[in-house]
Amino acid sequence: HLGEKVGIVSIEGAIFSSEKTVKELDDFAERKDIKAIVLRIDSPGGSVAPTQEIYEKVKTLRGVKPVIASVGAVAASGGYYAALECEKIVANRGSIIGSIGVILVDLLEKIGLRFETVKSGEVKDMGNPTREVTERDREIFQSVIYDLHRQFLDAVVEGRSLEKSMVEPLADGRVFTGEQALNLGLVDTLGTLENAIEIAANFAEISGKPKVVYPKKERSGLLDYLLGNAKQTASSWFQVTPAYRWQWEK
Repeated sequence: HLGEKVGIVSIEGAIFSSEKTVKELDDFAERKDIKAIVLRIDSPGGSVAPTQEIYEKVKTLRGVKPVIASVGAVAASGGYYAALECEKIVANRGSIIGSIGVILVDLLEKIGLRFETVKSGEVKDMGNPTREVTERDREIFQSVIYDLHRQFLDAVVEGRSLEKSMVEPLADGRVFTGEQALNLGLVDTLGTLENAIEIAANFAEISGKPKVVYPKKERSGLLDYLLGNAKQTASSWFQVTPAYRWQWEK
């Protein structure tokens, strides 16, 4: 077992894109010297589709290489969703877990601009922040919210092997500490990143203390730096994370 390693893939901050995480998972899955992967999560959530792409990628690694989730400060909404197909979820006692729910936020609701829109269909401009939301808009949005919430709920039921009747009362957007999440079956054990690495090594039958490998950092140019700062500034300006947490109302 000499030279066998555990790869660490990190998800930090809001999930806007899946490409980097998926590529890192693929790279580690193909490397023969890496026998297990730890998915280190420190995220409050993010956009729906990128979160689901990470979730689906982890799912494809089942039976290929063990993937263990390690929760840092928070794995809420999409951050928790991404962990659901891991072999085990390890959280700290004080980690924030859950927020199983969705919320749709109108970012420009009070900006005070007026526009005139020419459209080809009744609801073609649905969600346009420059006009009032109609009852028809609300019906359509609510149907989308219900379906996204169902998808999230189903993923929790499947990933955690829980009864739907047990998960439904928890899926109203609330969060839990690591200890609470353990008692509810939302995580498997309490521990640190080091503990998660040890668990991953045990799954891969690596003897002794495993070597740890992180993805190579890509050099970023000035444009990438400026675009990254612009995205962060825009998020701060609106004082909202483009989140997976879209509000679900019964």
